[in-house]
Amino acid sequence: MLQIGEAVPEFCLPNQDEEEICFRDIKGRWIVLYFYPKDNTPGCTVEACEFTRALPDFSELNAMIIGVSPDSPASHRKFIDKKELRLTLLSDEKKSLCSAFGVWQLKKFMGKENMGVVRSTFIINPDGVVAHMWESVKVKNHVAEVKAKLQELRG
Repeated sequence: MLQIGEAVPEFCLPNQDEEEICFRDIKGRWIVLYFYPKDNTPGCTVEACEFTRALPDFSELNAMIIGVSPDSPASHRKFIDKKELRLTLLSDEKKSLCSAFGVWQLKKFMGKENMGVVRSTFIINPDGVVAHMWESVKVKNHVAEVKAKLQELRG
């Protein structure tokens, strides 16, 4: 897993509108990059809705929020439309960014093992370095924790 103090690798992925978003184009401001398993599932929906509600607070901190999952751009578009989200969601169908951040891992569920996204959040500073991270995120109160940590990091 990418650790605090490590540089974020370059990446380019399509968003929900199939527009390519590259790290080089968004670097230079604070970024909350959160990885989640699947669109339209209970925990992922709560997390996305809470980040959407908190967008004004993050904007005041000059931070952008970006979600990443292995779902397709079309799936992201349906998720955004259905839940009235105002987030950028990146499609990592090849799991390249998930792998680079170390969140694509072997998971156990109901006695079965399979590969999947471990819900994780990274705060990236304007220099493109991981400033803070959470692994195996529990959705409840998470957005508030991220906002508080971002305020602390910004001084």
